[in-house]
Amino acid sequence: MNTRGLLDQLLKSGQQLMQQNGLGNNQPAGGAGQGASPLGSLLGGAAGGALAAGALGLLLGNKKARKFGGKALTYGGLAALGVMAYKAYGNWQAQQAGSAPAREPQTVDRLPAPQAELHSQAILKALVAAAKADGHVDARERALIEEEMAKLSGNDLQLQRWLEQELNRPLDPAAVAAAATTPEMAAEVYLASVLMVDEEHFMERAYLDELARQLQLAPELKSALEAQVQQLGQA
Repeated sequence: MNTRGLLDQLLKSGQQLMQQNGLGNNQPAGGAGQGASPLGSLLGGAAGGALAAGALGLLLGNKKARKFGGKALTYGGLAALGVMAYKAYGNWQAQQAGSAPAREPQTVDRLPAPQAELHSQAILKALVAAAKADGHVDARERALIEEEMAKLSGNDLQLQRWLEQELNRPLDPAAVAAAATTPEMAAEVYLASVLMVDEEHFMERAYLDELARQLQLAPELKSALEAQVQQLGQA
């Protein structure tokens, strides 16, 4: 199961997502079906970044897609998420008074492929859950997302089944947190979740707060991770 490749495509698609979002609602429906979100309607016959952007747009919904495009305009995929988590975690670690010499944070950008895949699964699980936090993903939207994710994942049937399970799973911050088995994974999971939500929406803010609690993030680390995303939006 190549979660890492799919996740990297999704995270790199922010700039294209923003461009697509500016095209308006009058695009042909393509493979997404009648009544799909405008972003989803751009998927038919597309490849690579356009396909990833469309799948991400369906996950986010129209309102959040615009905000994500701004956050991700300078965003470089999975490696960039790892760098951001590394920076925030490393800075927080260095600030701990009286602590032992800090070890090098083992974020997803610094790991061999098998370990990076485990991190990627936890991060993608977090992305899907965060996308559902506002309640916009109903049964019909889930079917559209599954269809587009299947296109992205190619012949990886194991990944397709895994994604289907995650999309249909009830929203549970504790289950998302349980997938993060190291402090660095916890930082990556929270960072990815902040990227996906509209923090001004009370349901999504409440979800983030509960996720941070379940991840047992120190308040200072939580703030440092959120600051990394805010800097993206200002870039």
